[in-house]
Amino acid sequence: MVFARINGVSLHYRHEPAPGRPVLVFINSLGTDFRIWQDVADRLAGEFGFLFYDKRGHGLSELGDAPASIETYAADLATLLDHLGIAQVTLCGLSIGGLIAQSLYKTRPDLVDRLIFCDTAAKIGTAQSWNDRIAATLSTGIASFADGVMEKWFTPDFHQRRSAELTGYTAMLSRQLPAGYAAACTALREADYSAATPAIAVPTLVVVGDQDGSTPPELVRGLAVAIPGARFEIIASAGHIPCVEQPEALSALIADFMMGHSGGRT
Repeated sequence: MVFARINGVSLHYRHEPAPGRPVLVFINSLGTDFRIWQDVADRLAGEFGFLFYDKRGHGLSELGDAPASIETYAADLATLLDHLGIAQVTLCGLSIGGLIAQSLYKTRPDLVDRLIFCDTAAKIGTAQSWNDRIAATLSTGIASFADGVMEKWFTPDFHQRRSAELTGYTAMLSRQLPAGYAAACTALREADYSAATPAIAVPTLVVVGDQDGSTPPELVRGLAVAIPGARFEIIASAGHIPCVEQPEALSALIADFMMGHSGGRT
């Protein structure tokens, strides 16, 4: 385990450099830690450098002052990249991670070579939906609504055939720091990058699971339409977390996208 003091908090991260190769930075969804990307990374190993990290208040990373904003999370990532001496990356953000990627591109475009958005949008949810989630988190706890979240994260087939993994991901969600989870919900409630997305001018891939219950395909398609030249793909038999449910399909899309815009795979 590796940690760095970033903007006043201790962030947990893993850096796997690959000299001469593009660097992929994976940005996690709400209520997860960076282990969700392992199956994707295993399939892309040797082709790219990797940076995984837990955003503040998630996984093993410290929360610091709350509430946070999407801009706070983006500033943390920018400072972590500067700390590691990484000059330019491809951001791969899932859900809230996609909003963090949008914010980082807006504030530090020099760091961003390409963008991959997974199951995300320029704005996610409503103020009321996030207020309800925050209230439940701080009163009855994350475990009280974890089963409902799993129905959005994963398809019925996953629930039926991969029950051991389902139990593990339910535990991952339920064991997040309530204050850190609520802080991220607050950031999501306030975030709206609708006006910024048309200004994205780097190669962009937008993907979504066909059965995503948190950011449905048509919502995610709207993000792709707003970004000039963006590529949009739907992953079959996947919910909100395709890196867990369909890592082979997501890895293939990432590899094809990277090959089209860099030396990449041969």
